Amino acid sequence: MKSSDSEKFTCNICGAECARPAQGLDRETASCADCGSTVRLRAVVALLSQELFGLQITLPEFPVLKSLRGFGMTDPAPLAGRFAEKFDYTNTFYHQSPRLDITWPEEGDLGRYDFILSSEVLEHVPPPVELAFSNLYRLLKPDGLLLLTTPYDPGDRTIERFPGLHEYTVATLAGRTVLLNRRRDGSIEVFPDLIFHGGDGSTLEMRVFQEKSLLRMLRDAGFDDIHVGTENWPEWGVEHAQTWSLPILARKGHLSVSVQELAGGYLDASRRASHAARELASIEADYERHVGHHEKEHAEMALEIEKRTEWGCKMEHDLEERTQWAKSLERERDEALAAYGRASESVELMEQELERTRAALNGLRRAFWTRVGRALRFIR
Repeated sequence: MKSSDSEKFTCNICGAECARPAQGLDRETASCADCGSTVRLRAVVALLSQELFGLQITLPEFPVLKSLRGFGMTDPAPLAGRFAEKFDYTNTFYHQSPRLDITWPEEGDLGRYDFILSSEVLEHVPPPVELAFSNLYRLLKPDGLLLLTTPYDPGDRTIERFPGLHEYTVATLAGRTVLLNRRRDGSIEVFPDLIFHGGDGSTLEMRVFQEKSLLRMLRDAGFDDIHVGTENWPEWGVEHAQTWSLPILARKGHLSVSVQELAGGYLDASRRASHAARELASIEADYERHVGHHEKEHAEMALEIEKRTEWGCKMEHDLEERTQWAKSLERERDEALAAYGRASESVELMEQELERTRAALNGLRRAFWTRVGRALRFIR
């Protein structure tokens, strides 16, 4: 795998390309941004793909096989919805419709199912849990299979939290959430320090499975072909960080898919592919026409822009010439004003000089006539 490829994987539930988290993949942490799938759920789909078709394909690539009947036990909605598109599949719940009580299934449902997906449920079933395993076996057809996920440790003996559970309720006592149990002999038990999955008051943990006893319970229920899903599929983002709490596939028989139905599914997929190819060709032709139309518009617009740019450049050139002419006029005006100022100063100086000359002339005239008058003895 290339280094660039190792940073990504394909979600085999929705088909999206996903970035591999820098901190690695965790069993219960959503790592697909599109559907929110986890390593655990993708491992289940990978096991089912291998079991049904003998190869690895994504769930969107599964052929439609409505002859296969299955049910899930509180599956996440994205997974349940996609299973329902491919199979005759029902997602059941313990607390709402469509309801399934695995400790007391309907008689009419026994032997009806090709496969069952039990996802993180059996740790919450009231004891004895062996009854649930037995009923899962009874619900399957002779060639059915069980896909099971549940938390378990790599030990030997399952730890039952409430081994004598009979008539019980979860209540609040002195500000604490506790379990009150009336045993079969009538004695009362109080269990504090409860563990809930999904938050306080949600789904009570009844037990902690240990791997050896879990596999033993499956064998005791009748499953004689059990496979622990240790496989990693990095291309699907299935990389198990630990060797326990892995998915388990328990076969009642060997589930086989009808060749006729597979051929029908292939034919339907081929027709869909041909239809999609024709639609793609039509879309591509429309796109080419669209591109051609816009290229013509673009060329016309480019020509118009070029003309407007030339006109703008010419206007800019004319404006620059007019600006230079205006600056030249302004300089001539400034020079004329300066010359006028100098001429005004010269005129003013000349006027002052003229006044002085006139005053001197008058003085000379007065002095001349004064001498003449005195000479003629008109003035004494």
